[in-house]
Amino acid sequence: MRSPAAPYFRPITARAAAFCPHIPPHSFPGQALVCAPYCHADIRAVEIGSLMFGGGGHVPDLELVRLAIPRRVYTQSHIGYVIEAVLEVFQKRDTLLPLKIVEASPQLRHFTARLAEAGS
Repeated sequence: MRSPAAPYFRPITARAAAFCPHIPPHSFPGQALVCAPYCHADIRAVEIGSLMFGGGGHVPDLELVRLAIPRRVYTQSHIGYVIEAVLEVFQKRDTLLPLKIVEASPQLRHFTARLAEAGS
């Protein structure tokens, strides 16, 4: 069944494990990729992977990052800005660092977790 919101939103999804192959799944490559465009260009995204569905030694099969673009709100120049920023992040993807959980609740940890770079 198609969502009533489907005509208004077009998702852009990236496979974080392929984007950041140097970050192992237990070090949250999706979350590292979510943070990079936000820090670089104030672009928000959501991780759908090891932080959201992992835990207890379980690693999900996919590590995705998703942008949802409300198509009737943004202009072509907005989308161009997002594309340019993501390409810039991609060019320096090797500098993205693994993350570790500093604090998280047992339920819905992807909403409450505090993370830090694994080396800090």
